[in-house]
Amino acid sequence: MNQIAPRIAPPFAVMAELTHRCPLQCPYCSNPLEMLKARAERDTAFWRGVIREAAEMGVLQIHFSGGEPTLRSDLAELIAYATEQGLYANLITSAVLLNEDKLASYAQAGLGHVQISLQGADAETADHIGHYTGAHKKKLEVAKLVTKLGLSLTINAVVHRQNLEQLPRIIDLALQLDADRLEIAHVQYHGWAFANRAALMPTRAQFEAANALVDARREDIGARMQIDYVVPDYYADLPKTCMGGWGQKMLNIAPDGRVLPCHAAETIPGLVFSRADELPLSEIWEGGHAFNKFRGTSWMQEPCSSCALKEVDWGGCRCQAMAITGDAAATDPVCSRSPRHDAMNAMAAAEAQGAPHEFKWRRIL
Repeated sequence: MNQIAPRIAPPFAVMAELTHRCPLQCPYCSNPLEMLKARAERDTAFWRGVIREAAEMGVLQIHFSGGEPTLRSDLAELIAYATEQGLYANLITSAVLLNEDKLASYAQAGLGHVQISLQGADAETADHIGHYTGAHKKKLEVAKLVTKLGLSLTINAVVHRQNLEQLPRIIDLALQLDADRLEIAHVQYHGWAFANRAALMPTRAQFEAANALVDARREDIGARMQIDYVVPDYYADLPKTCMGGWGQKMLNIAPDGRVLPCHAAETIPGLVFSRADELPLSEIWEGGHAFNKFRGTSWMQEPCSSCALKEVDWGGCRCQAMAITGDAAATDPVCSRSPRHDAMNAMAAAEAQGAPHEFKWRRIL
């Protein structure tokens, strides 16, 4: 008797990368080094089709992202259509191109949540890191508009060697802005961050001080604001559950319509990415080559394949394994059981102790 394979549960959320264009030039940007120009972006009809198919699959949330998604003139229409289809709409933005009228149009369309990035606690630091004069002031203005319009606000603070000393002030600033949530995320070294690793890598002392600070402030703040904390992989002993597990919780759609298991998946050679107008989204999710390559545990090598945590961390980050070891199926070097773990820690320590390098700025407008 033939057994029927269990159906793969639908993703919880879709990350809709509408564009790679962005006025900021952050040196840790998660967009690929070879970014897509405006002429490669898909049109409104394409994205409406993606939204409709996602809703039919059972997806619950859509994250409108980029680059800077507010560069798209059809964003309000896409938010409205997503809401009409029953999806919860989240906007991930630098905020520098927003004003009250534009934000109000998104709120009227059904937007539920806004995530605004901060590059530091003061204008001098933040504007330098984002490579955009006046960005910090505008971000604070827009954050206040978000709560004024009754939308949920998350502040995303990406921290690294050149702004970690400002972390106490960043936490205070998020409280002053009445944020519902503060995400303190140490830089994850993919894409532009990998190219700028020597300029961004914190020392272990900085990392440990940040850990202690976050623990203390969580206890002090309590329910007033949720603090999520993402540690730097290079100083961890266990890998994080990247994207909730490869091909399990989220899918990412690039500006040109390619459907990816994560935003950095194209750094892994040999993966085949289908486009959302070539195949049904559900077919790509369930049967796509890229999604099944590292889904589950059957692909794992030792020591992952016999690890008691293999269905907890799902092997960690495949893109990081590729970047450090040259083998996407290798044990994530973050793991203390990886043969590359000590070498990665030593590399991080050496880079953190050296003189800070100049940033290699992200470029595409």
